Amino acid sequence: MPDTGLAPPTLPTDRGTSPLDPPGEYAHWRTEGPIRRIALPHGPVHWLVTRYDDIRSVLAHPAASSDITREGFPTPRAGNVTRAPGFFITMDDPDHGLLRRMLTRTFMLKNVEAMRPRLQRLTDQLLDELAEQPRPADLIENFALPFPSLVICELFGVPYADREVFQRNSKVLVDLTSTLEEVNAALQAIQDYLLGLLKEKDRNPGDDLFSELVVRRIRTGELTPEQAAGMGTLLLVAGHETTANMIGLSTVALLRNPDQLHHLLAEPESVPAAVDELLRYLTIVHNGLRRIALDDFEIGGVTVKAGDGLVIPIQSANRDPAVFDLPDELDLSRSARNHLAFGYGVHQCLGQPLARAELQIALPTLFRRFPDLKVAVPHEEIAFRRQSSVYGISELPVTW
Repeated sequence: MPDTGLAPPTLPTDRGTSPLDPPGEYAHWRTEGPIRRIALPHGPVHWLVTRYDDIRSVLAHPAASSDITREGFPTPRAGNVTRAPGFFITMDDPDHGLLRRMLTRTFMLKNVEAMRPRLQRLTDQLLDELAEQPRPADLIENFALPFPSLVICELFGVPYADREVFQRNSKVLVDLTSTLEEVNAALQAIQDYLLGLLKEKDRNPGDDLFSELVVRRIRTGELTPEQAAGMGTLLLVAGHETTANMIGLSTVALLRNPDQLHHLLAEPESVPAAVDELLRYLTIVHNGLRRIALDDFEIGGVTVKAGDGLVIPIQSANRDPAVFDLPDELDLSRSARNHLAFGYGVHQCLGQPLARAELQIALPTLFRRFPDLKVAVPHEEIAFRRQSSVYGISELPVTW
């Protein structure tokens, strides 16, 4: 994009009166070009990639680094967050691939499919408990948050009674108003808890992922306890924040589109495709994926120089009309499997089979259990998480 001499705009986060849609600037910028200069709220100027094909290209490019320790990396806050050992999404290969492969088997599709009966039982149990709550009841507190939290706790062997440790500190980590000191303290709190849990797993291993890491990786010297705790921090935070917020947002989106809700319930075989459309339409990564260029490379005819930062708004890619017809409409009958809600390339979300399975079970079961479910406050009073890197709803009063 040619230099106009004007100061670059700030990365948009305000969704205005359309909180289920990305900031409106993205639609305009897609028509202007594939890449433009953008300023982050704390001042630095980086490149913003706007279109689906170019975003996929960058996410797959070997010169686009995820290493947050590199000077000039486009961090969401001023200063540098301490990178926890084992936090592999902020690393490049070979370190990234080495750590990720230690977890791959757990999230393989066949292993997730074997979890479906347990996911269904947890869903039914939580909805039975919700039915006993005084109305209106908060869907987030009583269902959307505890469901993925229970799942991830069972998977890792974390006592559910200790969930407050990572739920409380997760909120600090994804809150864009948190200070650097608060973020580093929250990371350390989860790390310290998990290091203690790993010691307990070493004394009494069980049938869970942390025990497996202790027995197969830490005892053999392939992994340090600190690395295992970092991997656990990453997956515990991501494993409940993402699904919880998708359940809340999806509930609102479906209630605002009753024809689409009817489609979800009337055609059970279409549920997987419907969930992918919800993932495309809502795209909860709120302030973009981030990369830094290791070498010069070209995007849409523009040369990105080594050391340049890149902000990659996958919500813009998922609303690109060059790829999705009428992208601003929720259409559960469309094929949206090629959406980028889980990212793309080597850093594509490891836990996506589990996230899909959770949503495929939670959403139809919720609306079948409560066919007259409705939000108990006006739409403009819904508490959307506008200052969070993971977009969602903090509280959703519902009745039935």
